[in-house]
Amino acid sequence: MRIDTLSTFPDMFASVMGSSMMRIARDKGILDFHAHDLRDWTHDRHRTTDDEPYGGGHGLVMKCEPIFEAMDDLVAEGPRPHVVFLAPQGERFDDAMALRLAEQERLLFVCGHYEGIDERAYSLADSIISIGDYVLTSGELASMVVIDAVVRKLPGVLGAEQGATDESFNGGLLEYPQYTRPAEYRGMEVPAVLRSGDHGAVDRWRREQSLERTLRLRPDLLEEADLSASDVAFLKSLDIGADDAAGAV
Repeated sequence: MRIDTLSTFPDMFASVMGSSMMRIARDKGILDFHAHDLRDWTHDRHRTTDDEPYGGGHGLVMKCEPIFEAMDDLVAEGPRPHVVFLAPQGERFDDAMALRLAEQERLLFVCGHYEGIDERAYSLADSIISIGDYVLTSGELASMVVIDAVVRKLPGVLGAEQGATDESFNGGLLEYPQYTRPAEYRGMEVPAVLRSGDHGAVDRWRREQSLERTLRLRPDLLEEADLSASDVAFLKSLDIGADDAAGAV
């Protein structure tokens, strides 16, 4: 996959994209990443990317001209990218969306700043995404979240063969509890089933723990989860008194 970002602060991506799984993905040739400076498409000596809003108001608004001109050049570099804007009015980002974006050959993230982006620029978007109901300093931060979630879905990025498919939200459920050595620490023991060597029992325990955790903490997820008859029976057997949990199954 190729991923491009277009922003006024491209250096913000250096640390994240050069570390951990993002670096591994690039080293393996799975990810081709490019951070572009929006100022390269300005034409005044101050390299201006923002201006005062029409109608008055506080702050500055990102100009549409540099974004359109940058898009003209970047689209011409290779396969047409799926263009993503990060904005409060966007669709809420989730794991299913990360999977859909991971199927794209190329993504281009347009990162806002200041008070927002000239509305005309949004006509370039294939997707408008929000990562939550809160305000960040810049779209660079939000785009890093989305990029990380997408790239880890690409085949070969995670070391474990099932790494991406066993995580929280895959199949609509939270992930089961995880443990590692030592087997006992400060009176807290790793569940015996995980040390039993019985892989079938481990799989059952993990599934049940995932179901219980989801019912207890995020019962809303169960409405769309892929549940078997035995899953439903197990959930109904749990003594969890929250009204929301009871209604979820």
